[in-house]
Formats: sequence, C-alpha cells, structure tokens
Amino acid sequence: MALFPAFAEVSSEPNKDSFKEPEWLKNKSFRTSDALDLHNRLLSKSQEAPSETESSLSKDDEENDAPVKKKKKRADKKKKKKKHKKKSSKHSDSSESDSEIVFPSDLKRVQEADSSKTAKIGNSFSWLDDLPFPTARPFCVDNKPDPANWTYKCLYRGDVARYKRKGNSSLGVDPRKQEVSWEDSESTKKQKSKQKRKLEGRYFSSASRQLLKDENPVATLPKTPSSNVLSDVTFIPVEEDWDEKKKEAGTILQPSSTNPLGVYDSSTALWLQGKGKEEQKEEGLEVEPSQVPVPAVNRTEEFNRQLREQPSDTELWIKYIHYQDEISEALFGDNEDQQGKDMSERRKSSYRAVLEKKLSIAERAVATNPGSVSLQRERLKICQELYDPSALAKEWKKLVFLHPNSGALLKEYLLFTQSYFSNFSVSKVNSAYGKCLSMLSAVRDGSMVSHPALPGTDEDILDIFTQQCHFLRQCGHLEKAVSLFQAMMDFTFFKPDSVKDLKTKQQIEFFEPFWDSGEERVGEFGAKGWRAWMQQQERGGWIQPSAEDEEDEEEEEEEEVKDRSLPRWKVWLDLESTREAAQWLPWRPDKAKGQSEEDCEDPDRQVLFDDIGPSLICLSSPELQLRFLQHFLSFLGLPVESAVSAHLCQTGLLLEDLSLFTQGSDPKCPLTYQHNQVPVVNSVGHMTTLQGTRKLVGLGRQGERFLSNVVNMIQPVLSAQQQAVLSLSLMQYEKQKVLRCLTSNKRFLRSQGKRSKRVAKRLLKEPANRSCLRLWQEYGHLEWILGNKDEARKVFSTASEITGNKGLNVPDLLELCLLWAQLEVEDAGSGPVDLALSPAVSILAKVTEGASPSPAALSPVSILKARKLYEQTLTASLSALDSDPGAGEKDQMDVQGKPPRLRGLVGCYALFQYLTVGIQAANSIYAQARERVERRRSLLSGASSSVSGDSFSDRLCIISLESECEHLAVQQASLLQHHNTVSVSPLATLRETLTLSLSSWPNNAPLWSLYLQLENRYHSAGRARRFFHSITQGNSRVVPRLFAIVAEQQRKQLVDACQRSCRVDAALTVIPENGLSNRIRGLFERAVATDVGGRCPLVWRMYMYFLVSEGKLEKARGLFYKALQNIPWAKGLYMDAALLFPEHLQEFVDLMTEKEIRLRLPLEELDILLED
Repeated sequence: MALFPAFAEVSSEPNKDSFKEPEWLKNKSFRTSDALDLHNRLLSKSQEAPSETESSLSKDDEENDAPVKKKKKRADKKKKKKKHKKKSSKHSDSSESDSEIVFPSDLKRVQEADSSKTAKIGNSFSWLDDLPFPTARPFCVDNKPDPANWTYKCLYRGDVARYKRKGNSSLGVDPRKQEVSWEDSESTKKQKSKQKRKLEGRYFSSASRQLLKDENPVATLPKTPSSNVLSDVTFIPVEEDWDEKKKEAGTILQPSSTNPLGVYDSSTALWLQGKGKEEQKEEGLEVEPSQVPVPAVNRTEEFNRQLREQPSDTELWIKYIHYQDEISEALFGDNEDQQGKDMSERRKSSYRAVLEKKLSIAERAVATNPGSVSLQRERLKICQELYDPSALAKEWKKLVFLHPNSGALLKEYLLFTQSYFSNFSVSKVNSAYGKCLSMLSAVRDGSMVSHPALPGTDEDILDIFTQQCHFLRQCGHLEKAVSLFQAMMDFTFFKPDSVKDLKTKQQIEFFEPFWDSGEERVGEFGAKGWRAWMQQQERGGWIQPSAEDEEDEEEEEEEEVKDRSLPRWKVWLDLESTREAAQWLPWRPDKAKGQSEEDCEDPDRQVLFDDIGPSLICLSSPELQLRFLQHFLSFLGLPVESAVSAHLCQTGLLLEDLSLFTQGSDPKCPLTYQHNQVPVVNSVGHMTTLQGTRKLVGLGRQGERFLSNVVNMIQPVLSAQQQAVLSLSLMQYEKQKVLRCLTSNKRFLRSQGKRSKRVAKRLLKEPANRSCLRLWQEYGHLEWILGNKDEARKVFSTASEITGNKGLNVPDLLELCLLWAQLEVEDAGSGPVDLALSPAVSILAKVTEGASPSPAALSPVSILKARKLYEQTLTASLSALDSDPGAGEKDQMDVQGKPPRLRGLVGCYALFQYLTVGIQAANSIYAQARERVERRRSLLSGASSSVSGDSFSDRLCIISLESECEHLAVQQASLLQHHNTVSVSPLATLRETLTLSLSSWPNNAPLWSLYLQLENRYHSAGRARRFFHSITQGNSRVVPRLFAIVAEQQRKQLVDACQRSCRVDAALTVIPENGLSNRIRGLFERAVATDVGGRCPLVWRMYMYFLVSEGKLEKARGLFYKALQNIPWAKGLYMDAALLFPEHLQEFVDLMTEKEIRLRLPLEELDILLED
C-alpha cells in the first residue's frame, strides 16, 4: 500500500518481486475516487480565494486612506437615502402595478442582495433556529479583537476548556530524576471542603453508615400471612398471644384511674400521674440509638444488670471500665479514613468524654467496694490523663496510706514516683523505696497491727528491693547499689544467732554499728562477716592484721585523655563510660596507708548507712535466699536461670540496649544457640550509648577480684543447692567471656580461653562439684567453642560414666547427651546421614542402655531397642506428670522441689527420631509433650487461683512448668529451622509452630528472632503485620512491639539498599515500598503510649535514633524531652542525647546535675584535662 492511499492508482506500478502486504494494513472501505474528488474541489476553491481576498484588500485600503470627516459624511448620506427609500416605498408599490417591465440591472441587484445575506450569516452571531433556511456553514468567524487580552495578558477563564486530570503521573518524565507537582490550590481546597460539607448528610456519610451497622431495620410493609382469609386485610394484624407476651415483658400495666384501659406504657402513665421517670441506680453509658449500635446498648444493659446483682465483683467492674474503650472504637474507629480539623476535634472530645465516663464508673465502683485495691489502681490509671501531676501525687499518697500492706500497689506507686519528672530526684525516689520496704517489713513482722500481711508479701519485698538496686544502677549510682547488695549479703547469710528472732527494725539497729565500724565488707579482702564481728566484739575487739597479709597491688595510673584532637563531647562520652566501668565499687579508706574519709576525691563514691539502712529486709525461707543470690549474680553480669531473668524483663524497666535482639539463631550453630546467649539485663559498670561497645569483656581487674572474694567468703555458708547454682553461674560466666572475645575481640581469645579453662578446672576439682553433670556439660561446651573438639568429646565421655547404669532416669545426663549430639549434628553439616556410623545416633542410642555414649558403629537392632526404651520412658514420665496432685506429688518432685525436667528426655527422643525416621516423627513427639505439660500447668494455675493463700513453692512449681514449655518450644523451632536449612521442605510447619508458641509465650526473644528470620524471606509483610497486631492488641507487652519495630526497620533497610544499589537504567530487584517510615513511627508511638512501653528505656532510645537517622533532628530533640517525662532516671538516655545533639552538651549535663543523676566527669574537670 502507498504512503498516501488517495494516490495509490497514480503511483507507479509496484515491483513484482516485492512481498505481499498483510491484510491488517489494507483499508477495504476506502475508495480512491472519493478522495480525488475531494482533492480537486479543494484545489478549485483555493484558486478562487486569492482573487477575492485581493479585491477585499484593495477596498479596505481605499477606505483607510480617506479622512475621518469624509467617512462621517458618507454615513450621514446613507442614513438620508434610507429615509428617502422608506418614504417612497408606497409610491414604488403602486407603480409596480402600472408597469411590470424588468431590467437586467434590477435582476443583478437582487442577486447581489441575496449573496450579501448569505455572507452576513457566516460573519455574525445568530441562533441556528432563527435562520430561514439551513446553511452550509453553521459557525461564524469573529474578527473583532478583544481588548481584554491586551489588558490582562491571559485568556478569559470562560474561554478555556476545563477537564479533570486522572492520575498524578506525567508522560515522558523520568521518575528517578524529574517530578511534577499536582498540588491543589487554596481555592480548590476550599471548594472541596464545601462539597464535603454538602455531602455530610448523604447516604455514605458517617452518620448514615452507622445506621447500617445496627440491627436489621423494621420492614416497611408487613409480611403477607399464609392464610387466604387475611389476604385482603389492609391493616397489620395483631397476634393472638400479644397480651401474654407483653405481660411477660412487663410492658402492660394494670388498669388505673390514669390508665383505665391499660394501653399506656410506663413512662406515659407516670407522665399522666405527674411523676418523672425513675433514675437508674447504675451509671450506664448515656447513648442515643442513632449513634451507638444496638448490640453495644444491649451489652451495656447487660453490664448494668450484672453489676446491680453482683456489686462486689471487682473483675466485672474493671471489664465494664475497659468496655468503654470498645464503645469509643465502635463510634470513631471507622472514621479513621476521614481527615480534617473537625474529625480530629471530635476524636479529642470523644476521648475526653470516654475518660470522664470511665472515671465516673471507677468512682462508683470504688464507692461500692472501698477495700478493693485493684479498683483503686484502675481509678488512678484513668486519673493520670485527667489530673495534674501534683494532684495525682496526693491521690497516690492517700491511697498508699490507706493500703500499706499491698505490695502490688506499692510497686505501682514507686514506678509513678520515679516517673514524676517535675518532682523527680534520685534522693527522693531512693528514700521512697526505703519507706515502702520499711512499711512492708513492719506489716510482715506484725508491728503494724492495723493491716495484716497479705499472701506473697515476702516475694513483693524482694522484688521491690531488686527494683531499687537496678534503679540506682540506671541512675549511675553504682556504689549505692553495690553497697545495698553487700549489706544484704551480710544481713542474710552472716546474721548473728542472737538477733535472728528480733524484728527487722531492731536487727537493722544492731547492724548499723558494724557498717559504721569500718570493718571489711562482703567482697573486700579479709572480710569475715557480721556474725564474726559481733562475736569478736563480745570478746574484746579485732586484732589488726599486718599489711603483708593484704594484697597491695597498686595500679599504674594511665593518662585518661588519649587523643586531645577529638571533639569535646566525644572525649566526655569516652571518659564517662570508662570511669563508669572502672569506678563502680564504693570507696573505702585504706587503713594501712592512713587514709580517712576526707581523702576521697569524689564524695559520691562514699556510701553512708542512711542511704541503705531503711532498705534492708529479712529473707527467712531458703527459696527466697536462693532467689536473692541469683539477683545479685545477675546484677554483677553472671548468667542465671532463664526464669529469673524473664521475670526481671517483664516490666520493661531493665531493657536498655540491643542485646535483646541478639538472642536469635546463629547460622553456625542452629541447634545449640540457646546455650550461647548473653544476659538481656545490663550488668554493673557497662553504661554506654545505645550503639556503643562494651569497654571490658568481664568486670575488669577490680571487679574480678571483688567477685572472687565474694565467692570465697559466701561459699562455706551456702547449702548444697545454693553452691551448685553459684558454681554453675561462674562456669557459664567464663564461657560467656570467651564468646564475647569470639565476636568482638579475637586478639584476647587465646589468653581468655586459658584463664577460663583454669577457672573451670578449679571448680570441677572441688569435692561438691565432681559429680555435677551440669558443670561437666558447660566445661565440655567451653572446650568445643575454643576449637578443642577431641578434648570436648573426652570431657563428655568422662562425664557420662559418672552416673553408672541409670541412663534415662537422670535428667542432667540426658541434657548432656543432647548437647553432645546436637554439636555432632552441627559439625556433620548437611550431608547424608549414615545411621550405622552417625556419632549423634550412637550417642543417643548408647545412653538408653546405660553404657558410656561414644560415637561408635551401631546395629539396626540397637536402634530399635533404643526407640522402644525412649517411648516407654516418655510415656511413664508424662503419665506421672498427669497424675493426681495429692499424695504422690512429693515423689514426683526432684530435690529442689520442682517438677521433673523433661526437656532432656524429650529433646533426645525427638532428635533420635529425626535422625532415624524423619522430621514429622520428631515434631509429633514435641507436640505430645508440650500438650501434656501445658495441661498440667493450667491445672495447677487453676488450683492455685481458687486457693487464696497459695504458697511460694506452688508458684515456683508453676514457673518451672512454664519454663519447661518454653524450652520445649524453642527446641522444636530450632530443630525445624535446622531441617529447613539442610534440606528442602515447606515452611508451613515451622511457621505454624512459631505462631502457636509465640501466642503462648509472647515475651520469648529467641522465638521472635526465629520468626523474623522466617518472614524476612518474603517480600510481602502482610501476614507478619497481622500476626504482630493480633499479639499486641489489647495488652501492653513491650517485647512483641519491639520485634515488630525491628522487623519494619530491617525491611526498610532492605528497600533502601536496593534503591541505592540499582542504576537508573537497571531494573529493581525488590519492589520499592513507600510509607515504611510512617509505619515505624506509628509503631513507636503506640509502644510508648502503653504503660510498660512508656517506662521502657530501650523503646525511647531506639525511637530517638530512628528520628535522627531520618534527618529529623528537631523532632528527635523534642522526643528526648518527652522521654524525660517518662524515664527521667535513665542515664543512658542522657548519654544518647549527648551523642546525637553534641551542641547541647552543657544543657544535658545541667539536667543531670539538677536531677541528681550520677555525673563522674563534670565539664569543668574535662576542660582542665584538655588544657593539661
């Protein structure tokens, strides 16, 4: 086909060799003849047009050359001629009849007039309907100029075509380099707002949509009855049993003088009698049916009815108070998509109204139940957002005065006191802790006769004491916290027999002379304890030891400022953290050197008895003493039992750094990573910024000496169980230091490994520890970490021979063999497993026979026997666990008073089944064991809740079962993770296991880390976000919220890295996602809005760092002052602010001084050091 189809026939004949054109290029409906006719017609018109234009131009030129006066005269003559024609029109009509002669000139004149008429139609405006005949040009050309275009320099808005643009993109614009802004102007915004106001009453408005949520509307027409008799009835029939139903509902009243027929309802009858409607006694939610859904109104009425019948049910009152939030969410939750000032004002006013309503309900509940502490606490929580801080403080003091025996109430009061920024100072809060502990001790001793001791008072006292020590540590007052623990160690383990039967206040009075005597305390060289000092005082005093007996090792003073070229704020941060790590022990005058208290350069390093005396408590039971010892070891940085550390982290107060997120699976050791975890709670002497590194691997030279002195002094007075706990913590502490050298500082790995092995061998040589399998297990693991695998195998083999032929009846042996087998599986890699030669299968099979486990060859018969023995032992253990908790319960408990440990047996059996059968067999074993243990825990929890005075041992048993469930869940998830790593398998089983486990244990950090590793493989984050929302909804847990924030931050880092790495012309490997920053900010805001998250230092510090990383420095600085309103005691927050906003260092230091936060390097001293 030709380029121009009209001239296809004119063109030359195409070449025969040319290819045939496709059908889709041909237009069969096009005719060439029509196109040629149209073309010729246009050519003829174009030739005629120039002559006409030339004639018109010549006429216009002549008219333009004439003067203006002549033009006026011509116009006047034309007017006169027109008048003359009108006058002579009659004469012309009469003359037409006389003569009908037509001249050619007259015909020509008529033709010219007709042509002028048709021309005027195209040059003037007129309606198409007014034309006498249709014209070929139904339009006109306006040649008259518009002077407005000269004046306003733009077209009139009415002459510009209007259209609506769909989409915000622009064709031909590179989105990576160019951008077009389509923002609406102010006028359009006003018009849109007016349109929204007009549409508020439409069917899609919020008020109309709320009506659709109510129950089904009443039908406009009644249902047609099935009977043919009533088919023609025009009125609504009344049912026969209508009277009976109304009588049952109580709506029909008895006939009276005002209601003779009994047809009026109760309100109308009262109105006729001149009476008002009776007020409801219970305060319900005053709602209108048009605003609140009918189910909400019905549920409110149900609450009112139940509270009227059971006014002493405090849990029902609290549920009713919380239900007001659900009503508010139902009213305003669906309008979140609506924006504007009016909607935000409505939300604020509604939130205020809901708070006032909740407060009125709480006050009514407290008036009904004046002795309920839980209702009082709920009322004060509501008052936090309505009252001023000073008024709220008065309310708290009044409540504590009325209920001095409630430990839970005192904990809440102390948290409020240390969060009350306007009146906060370390000395005031410390004295408040002392008063509360003294009050509870008096209640426990019986000195306060007005209030009896409640169940669990001893545990509450210990928790408050531990909370005070960590509060002082977070404030930087490490010396006072260490002195508190020193005094408590003497007060608990070295108490003289003569004062044990006295009350706590009298015992403190006897203890004060010992503390002020200047004698050595726990942890100092030569300390002998309070008991020995009292006995020696009765005999005549101490004999001063010679100076040669003391270890006098003077440390060389190093220059503190190593690089003077660094900025001033960086030098301050470095020296402050260095002194924090080195000077955490209280200063004592050296008698050998003749020092006195006046020789101390820093008076804050001295601790007086008035600072610690009111906080001393009595711990009588061995369980509480062991728990206190574990708290002290955890304070020094030693690993302790997971149940104790989890209890410390539940409130969120002790979550300070990012070590919480390092609890996940290690790719190098997916099965044994739970044995390599570091403590989540910060230890003494390691106060740095959020992203700062530890100054020391352990406690330093002075700290290690202090720890060894404590161990040597306290070990002889401990029981066998307490000695085992202490030795195990020391062994795990040595392994922890080796792990830190592996990750941070490998230069000192060899020397640290030698020291740790020396300490481990010394612990194993002690007579009480030679048969302790847990110590042997930790020592073997230490050798394996250092790379001495053959030596580790010898240690494991030697330890397994200690128990003899007991085999599966020793939980410690099973845990040792499980760790050994897991290490062998990790060492074997992802290759095929030969059952006969597998070391792990051999170890797990030999332990069932009671023989020494060794990686030797096995026969198929041995494997079958081992499987049978595992199955029988597990069935017997689970049946014993489910037995009646009555007479035989003591036989099922181990020596420590806890239920038998099943993690070793279940782990060995599951790993054996995984290696010999498959992952499904191992998964079924874990599911069965977890179900039985969880059932047992729920039974014990229900029994203890029904009994008001449950003992501490019962609660300890429940905690142990919870720990077993968590360990089994972590073992199962780790095994599934390992299986997915070494083989190809679906991830649905692992995901289901993790979601079920996290729903039961939402504060378990290792499980959350595994869940994040699983979900990070997918680009779509909808499933993970929904799961996080389901876990965090309706509670104030902080650990799930932190992991939700970390998941979004990891996702944002991935998207940002992909966008930066790709070139302009390259395709993106990951789809960019917008809005992640706003989502992360929303998660942070929701986290700090909760009670636990608002008092968690880690949440505020992470939030501040995130805003700085986004470049929002002013908002981050404002967030710092907002964080001070919630956690003014956290010294790490001030150090983060000094790092992120160094220009305001002086302001932050002044704040620390005002609030009595421990400042070890004043800026004046820093200036002197920099000058020197």
